[in-house]
Amino acid sequence: MSYNSFGHLFRVTTWGESHGPALGATVDGCPPGVPLSEADIQPWLDRRRPGQSRYTTQRQEPDQVEILSGVYEGRATGAPIQLMIRNQDQRSKDYSEIAEKFRPGHADIAYHLKYGLRDPRGGGRSSARETAARVAAGGVARAALAMLAPGLRVRGAMAAMGAHAVERARWDWAEVDRNPFFCPDADTAEAWGVELDAIRKAGASIGAVIEVRAEGVPPGLGAPIYGKLDADIAAALMSINAVKGVEIGAGFAAAALDGVENADEISMGPDGPVFASNHAGGILGGISTGQDVVARFAVKPTSSILTPRATITRAGEPTEIVTKGRHDPCVGIRAVPVGEAMLACVLLDHVLRDRGQTGGVRGQIG
Repeated sequence: MSYNSFGHLFRVTTWGESHGPALGATVDGCPPGVPLSEADIQPWLDRRRPGQSRYTTQRQEPDQVEILSGVYEGRATGAPIQLMIRNQDQRSKDYSEIAEKFRPGHADIAYHLKYGLRDPRGGGRSSARETAARVAAGGVARAALAMLAPGLRVRGAMAAMGAHAVERARWDWAEVDRNPFFCPDADTAEAWGVELDAIRKAGASIGAVIEVRAEGVPPGLGAPIYGKLDADIAAALMSINAVKGVEIGAGFAAAALDGVENADEISMGPDGPVFASNHAGGILGGISTGQDVVARFAVKPTSSILTPRATITRAGEPTEIVTKGRHDPCVGIRAVPVGEAMLACVLLDHVLRDRGQTGGVRGQIG
């Protein structure tokens, strides 16, 4: 199986399966001298860790990261950083009944058609468990960004669950870590809790929209045409398991605006250009403007559900399937720290690429 790596100068390769002994990431291209320890990475994994509320899978994994290489005396050496997370609560027997069947909406049938075999134990590489490795790599990226781009901050929130979106007027970033949904509004989080309880008890699932935002992004990241910052962000977010759509800034809503409404007017402030709005999501012509970089991605409902669905066997015979085991009724909840990690990795990659191409030289205004 190929294509397990992403990034250019900051390159991440993830490895391991949902029910294997361990999974992890090999991070290549981290600049030497970055202060780094397991304690710098673990808090981000703790935010993604399963089993923290009744609204996520009850699989109990400590997700303790181990740094096996690339760090000496608390600093990255510039050599590849090997990160490992041991699996401790696999229950492969939960999947014995579906080994010969394909779950509708899941990658099972696509993997089989491409490779002629698949790992049915939790989905193998197609499992959302793979994203733990991305979050660990994102922890490395955040540490490097803290040194190379001080003031840059990446954070995310669940902006919608099913058809119910957060009211923008009540958006409060301080609320995100106070509820199990990463929701920026307490009232909406309470309503989501009631709805998801009913969905969970019915053995069904629901989708979500996640918003990730980077503040303090320096202008000039990205390149025209084939090195666009927004294209790389979209590709990174789209690579997350269960993601079916990505938008930057106003995204698809921009199609309903006219040119007057969509154009982010510019004035000169004491510290440089000031934009009256941010429909562009902080990126113009593939290059960051210095505004917040804003992206959203849509996560489909979890495919592993208790509701019987029609399918076929490997022999092509019609049958019915019910997926037992421990699953997220809304996989979008734990996708928030994953989206943050992917955005951090892309931004660091572009910071390094920009340093290599321009040396940080910038055009002057005023």
